[in-house]
Amino acid sequence: MDTLSYKTISANKATVNKQWVLVDADGQTLGRLSSKVAKLLRGKYKPNYTPHVDCGDNVVIINAEKINLTGKKWDAKEYVRHTGYPGGQRTTTATELYKKDPTRLLEKSIKGMLPKNKLGAELFRNLKVYVGTEHAQEAQKPTAINLNDLK
Repeated sequence: MDTLSYKTISANKATVNKQWVLVDADGQTLGRLSSKVAKLLRGKYKPNYTPHVDCGDNVVIINAEKINLTGKKWDAKEYVRHTGYPGGQRTTTATELYKKDPTRLLEKSIKGMLPKNKLGAELFRNLKVYVGTEHAQEAQKPTAINLNDLK
């Protein structure tokens, strides 16, 4: 048997097949939606997944204002940031962040599930989140997918 035929195929920028995907966040739970979108951005649902290459899809999320949080997370979940000055730690609840900009909740959740390096920053640029059903990526003709079909 020829063992040379068992070479592992590693994807690169030239061989990656990137697509545009449309996800409807209407009625979805924040964490479950975010983990599946992070996997889509990373490319983990593809057979040619390579950890160090951006082989994921470009994801467009619509209806970001219609997401759900379970339990008391609207009031109990806090987002912490620091101004950089002594005593400058600031906290925001999920409700306050949602009122300011509903897309920010989804973006923060998904960004936290991506790698914390240059690749993660590059993958995060492949995400577009919109309030309502209108989006600016009509020209790319994104294919709508049902996240409940993904594992």
